[in-house]
Amino acid sequence: MSTSTAQVAPASSASTAQDNPPEHPWAGLPAEQFRLIRLSALPADRATGLRALRFVSLGRVERHSKAESFLRLSIDLPEQKTQKEVNTLEVWADHQTQQIRINADLPLRTEPANRGLGRFLIAQAVLWARKYWNHYSVAEQTLLIKHASDDAARLRRDHALQAQGFSITYEDAVQMRAVCSVGRVSQLHSDWNENKVTVISTLDSASMLQTADKNLNEQSAQIKKLTDRIERFKSEDSTLRFTISMLAIFAVFQAALLIWIATR
Repeated sequence: MSTSTAQVAPASSASTAQDNPPEHPWAGLPAEQFRLIRLSALPADRATGLRALRFVSLGRVERHSKAESFLRLSIDLPEQKTQKEVNTLEVWADHQTQQIRINADLPLRTEPANRGLGRFLIAQAVLWARKYWNHYSVAEQTLLIKHASDDAARLRRDHALQAQGFSITYEDAVQMRAVCSVGRVSQLHSDWNENKVTVISTLDSASMLQTADKNLNEQSAQIKKLTDRIERFKSEDSTLRFTISMLAIFAVFQAALLIWIATR
């Protein structure tokens, strides 16, 4: 009995290991490089609402080995946490099969939506892949309707992918499932709408901070001048009120004195 039990236990452990394969050592790497990104102010959209000027952080981490290479891009929003599958794009390069996989396990979802972040992230991934492996093939990816909140979001997703060089082929008439494909990395485009998304350099960031500090100092000086004028006006107003009160008292006193003289 004990021998039989000992034989079953390893099989059960092997089954569990197959069901839950160990996580890749690169999967949990935090971002190591950061850049400032400006999302330009755009007209309000019926689906996504107001689109005000915003600044976000682009995080980047990459690793290379003889067998594969890895790149993760992530967008961090100030004072706002997002789920792992939001604002994250991963690229894996298999050097044995010479194939690139873009977000194979995570659908590309961006927040805030409809601000050009999807095209920007894909363009950054294409720049990285074309730098090293322009001749590699690109793995197909399945697009499901559940990854798009509504039909407008699906159309924006398809437009962004097609603008980067991908082909979108729907497998059914109701457009519930599609295949995103392209031949090789060299067929992808590395441009994006810079009127929506702009990478801010360190010098530009310093210049913006310096300008903002200068404007704050100028506004503080103007506020101080206005405050001093208000205080001066308050002081003059108090003086005038006192003078008017004294004149009124004197006038009443004189009127009472005249009445007293007239009645004598």
